[in-house]
Order: sequence, then C-alpha cells, then structure tokens
Amino acid sequence: MNNYVTAGAIKALREKKGLTQNQLAQILNVSDKAVSKWETAKGLPDITLIEPLAAALGVSVPELMLGEKVTNNNASANLLRAKFYVCPVCGNVIYASGDALISCCGITLPALEASEPDGEHEVKIETVEDESFITVSHSMTKQHYISFAAFATSDRIQLVKFYPEGNAETRMNLRGGGYLYVYCNRHGLMKKKVRLRRKTEE
Repeated sequence: MNNYVTAGAIKALREKKGLTQNQLAQILNVSDKAVSKWETAKGLPDITLIEPLAAALGVSVPELMLGEKVTNNNASANLLRAKFYVCPVCGNVIYASGDALISCCGITLPALEASEPDGEHEVKIETVEDESFITVSHSMTKQHYISFAAFATSDRIQLVKFYPEGNAETRMNLRGGGYLYVYCNRHGLMKKKVRLRRKTEE
C-alpha cells in the first residue's frame, strides 16, 4: 500500500481548498516540511493521517485517493443494474444501484457476478393470491445454504434474508417483471429474468 495517495492529489485538493502548506500542517499537527514532502513525492502521510487529511481538505477518503472531489449530479439510477455485495466475515448483504466502493469489516468488497441458476439451485415461482411464492430447492445447512433472494425492477428492489436450518422460501410481489436473484454461500449469485403474465394474457 505504498501509493495509497499521490503527491499531485494532495497538492491539488489543498489548493482547491485555499490552504497553504503551513495551514494544512497546523490542522494536522505536523510540520510544513512534512506537507512539502508529501506534495513533492518525497514521502507519504502516515496511514493514520489519511482520514484527518481528507477531512481537512473537505473530501472523503475515496476522493482523496482519486485526487478530485466527486460531484453528485443526482443522476437517475435504474435498479435493474443493481449490484450486490456480501461480506465474508459478518454476512452483511449490501446492494447499490450501480458500481460502488463498498467495504465491511475492514474489507473492500467486490460486486458479485451473477450466473444462471442451475439444477442444484432451481427456483420455483407460484402465484398465491396477489403475490408470488418463491422457493429455492436447496439444502439449508450451516455449511451450505441460500443467504438471500432479491427481486429488482427499474424502480424498486425487494430483498429477503434467509438463514441456515430455515427454509429458502418467501412471498414477493413480482409485479410486471424484472430480475430475481438468489445467493448461495458456496456457489455465489444467480439471476433469473422474470416476466409475469397478466390475467388478461393467460
């Protein structure tokens, strides 16, 4: 981790913030010579200074590492492009409406890549009243189980967490259609396209 932040990034963000090297040094309780070394690539700030440095420059840690402030243009997001992240330590399930920098338990998580369900992970969908009953034919032992199911459309997402020794089944409102995801703790994420027929089409 010898290039976690660049000299150019520190200098550019400091100047954009309107701070002198001396002013930044005073905020961080370091010498102005230390700041000068950072900006001339003759040294790096101690890793413990990264968060205080980012705060002093008015940016997040990822922005500090990128060397520029990220502007939120409030771009609309299509949840059909949802990305799922699972922490291997605590099992936390996180989703985002696109690529994101996600970390949990001190680990940066990669986005899960989805494949088609196979025979070992057969997904059954039955209509029950005005909902759909979803069942995943799979063992649910503590060593091998389905962790969650999620259904994504362009404007919403439903997610249901499953637990070992329970049943991998749930009810969801699969209105219209979208993508149904299931996640196996051994075989990863699977995705199935769903299009429910309206009663007038049956």
